[in-house]
Amino acid sequence: MPRYLSLVQIDESTAPAEGPSPELMQRMGELIEEMTKAGVLLDTAGLTPTAQGNRVRWEGGQLSVTDGPFTESKEVVGGYAIIQAKDKAEAIEWTKRFLKVHEEHWTVTCEVREIAEG
Repeated sequence: MPRYLSLVQIDESTAPAEGPSPELMQRMGELIEEMTKAGVLLDTAGLTPTAQGNRVRWEGGQLSVTDGPFTESKEVVGGYAIIQAKDKAEAIEWTKRFLKVHEEHWTVTCEVREIAEG
């Protein structure tokens, strides 16, 4: 079965400074458990804020390293999930369920892309 990467993009300017609520974490944990038992979820994790990150860039034959936060970014990658599904439609349905566990004040976008094998 094909594997899909769901890149979770969040708007850091609207995300709560204290992070996800306990209720959100409970709903997310329940969905993760369901997806794992169904054999769909292969791996998932959240990422630390961009303020704690670095960008390493190769341009014009030169490397540069920039410390976060990255002010030019509105939406940033906040996490990921690797999903194994029969097709892209099924991967998108699981991704929709993930998005729906968030409260209304969150702005979250997931980019779903098939992982190229071999």
